[in-house]
Amino acid sequence: MSTETQKETLGFQTEVKQLLNLMIHSLYSNKEIFLRELISNASDAAEKLRFKALSNGALYENDGDLKVTVSFDPEAKTVTIEDNGVGMSRDDVVEHLGTIAKSGTASFLGQLTGDQAQDNQLIGQFGVGFYSAFIVAEKVDVFSRAAGAPVSEGVHWSSAGEGEFSIATIDKETRGTQIVLHLKEGEEEFADGSRLRTLVRKYSDHIAMPVMMLKEAPLGMEEESEEPVEGEEAKAAKEPKEVAAPELETVNSATALWTLNKSDISEEEYSEFYKHISHDFGNPLTVGHNRVEGNLEYTSLLYVPETAPYDLWNRDAPRGLKLYIQRVFVMDQADQFLPLYLRFIKGVVDSNNLSLNVSREILQKDPNVDKLRTALTKRVLDMLTKLAKNEPEKYVTFWKSFGSVMKEGPAEDYTNREKIMKLLRFASTHTDSSEPTTSLDDYIGRMKEGQTKIYYVVAENYNTAKNSPHLEIFRKKGIEVLLMTERVDEWMMSHLFDYDGKSLQNVTKGELELGETETEEDKKAQEEAAKEAEGLVERLKERLKEKVSDVRVTHRLTESPACLVLNAYDMGAQMRQIMEAAGQAVPDSKPVFEINAEHPLIQKLDQEPDEDRFGELALIIFDQADLAAGGHLADPAAYVTRLNKLLLELSQ
Repeated sequence: MSTETQKETLGFQTEVKQLLNLMIHSLYSNKEIFLRELISNASDAAEKLRFKALSNGALYENDGDLKVTVSFDPEAKTVTIEDNGVGMSRDDVVEHLGTIAKSGTASFLGQLTGDQAQDNQLIGQFGVGFYSAFIVAEKVDVFSRAAGAPVSEGVHWSSAGEGEFSIATIDKETRGTQIVLHLKEGEEEFADGSRLRTLVRKYSDHIAMPVMMLKEAPLGMEEESEEPVEGEEAKAAKEPKEVAAPELETVNSATALWTLNKSDISEEEYSEFYKHISHDFGNPLTVGHNRVEGNLEYTSLLYVPETAPYDLWNRDAPRGLKLYIQRVFVMDQADQFLPLYLRFIKGVVDSNNLSLNVSREILQKDPNVDKLRTALTKRVLDMLTKLAKNEPEKYVTFWKSFGSVMKEGPAEDYTNREKIMKLLRFASTHTDSSEPTTSLDDYIGRMKEGQTKIYYVVAENYNTAKNSPHLEIFRKKGIEVLLMTERVDEWMMSHLFDYDGKSLQNVTKGELELGETETEEDKKAQEEAAKEAEGLVERLKERLKEKVSDVRVTHRLTESPACLVLNAYDMGAQMRQIMEAAGQAVPDSKPVFEINAEHPLIQKLDQEPDEDRFGELALIIFDQADLAAGGHLADPAAYVTRLNKLLLELSQ
């Protein structure tokens, strides 16, 4: 390297400072993963050069033998990872090594607790990448030059990971990137050939790029003979000899994992490759490896993670599969091959039916992309169906991590709506647990004789749903109701109308139909109750006309005096609250006020002769019904005033 020029010192992005601090102080139990991360980055850089060189062979600079080289120096206490890949310009280095170019970083860092076990899990979701070098290094030097750039445009980046870094322009003869780790005191174990070879084989064995190290001399061949030599042998020994170039050997298998037969791949090898492409610490929940031949030829290696990434809810976050075409790397985050609700899937797709001369724009116009998307989506849903059937405990883990995202599916993917609905899980009145473990098939299997509908309630939280007055008649008759409490639920259910021949009904909307579970005796009692309460209903309609669209006698209630029921096509309370909180206009609508004519409070109300007092009591019961349904009172102060007035009257 020549003399440095244009040297300057810059500060890290705030988020990088926080992440580096965490790296340096918290990840002692996972420190060896630095090698996996740096080799992964180096491999990606080489793959990217191979793709770029398809249209510009000069980028190879007469060196098309792509590889990653790992070396070490025990005396200097350094470990070096080098690639002859695409390399970086000065601007690239500042952008990629001085900032974390991922949206949502601040929210991720806000979740860090200082608890090392928990934080390790979060970092696994985040992907540590280049910054993992500082787990074992007190200083890191990076030397890089972009492929095709002049020798004089090399870059030297250096930092001790303490808030700033220096960057300078240098001469660099070879393209690509060299990272030199100056090991911390106590981390000398990594400046050892045997240790590094073990880690390469453990973490990076089945990446497609060869990882090279100096070939070790056979045991017993390291020392020179100390026996005296005479005559011609002594003369020959004194003559200068050519020094042989260091001999490199490939440490890993350097065979793309997805190209091997499934029977030749161990579970551990699948897991380590997953960590390579996902930068996750944990193992995947399940893996699907398939080779398809015919009109559409492709190989897919798909993984379902165990833990959700920190930016799962950012629908604009980078996502997608690694795309290879005829084993040539093309794109790192190809998001065209899976729908958005499956954005958590990691993996590789290698196709023979796409042109190597592709870009994101060309991919969008290629009909084979749609075929691949259809096939891969079906493959993932089949993987999840198999997981739910054969390993239900693992599926519970999956649902906790990704269930909310899967609920986006029915609206986004109508073709696979039935498959997705089969995978949905909900809490239910069948159990006392708030855990969403009930499937629609489970529900149907427990339906009462004569029941034709799948009943559900949407509420703000589990307790509100479980204790909703709308469920009283269902408890009395032993009819199961699904309890939905996530923000996405009401929106999802607006796109679902039936499943397996059974219609879905929100118990808080429209006329309640219980089918054949209602006897003729039940219906006759309802008619008589409605007839007897006609006068009360008319009085309530007049008093509450500004608040309700109708008043009627209910058959939903057995314990509560009243409840509010939405019209069949009205927006639910949960969705209304979400839209209002987002500043969105919501359509004006009024609920139906249903009264339990047999309840003592309603009977007492019916007997109240004073119309003013009748009106006050009616408003109190109306507001109570609103609160019981999880609503938010428009005028809480007025409700409190009326209630206090009533309490004072009762105490006199």
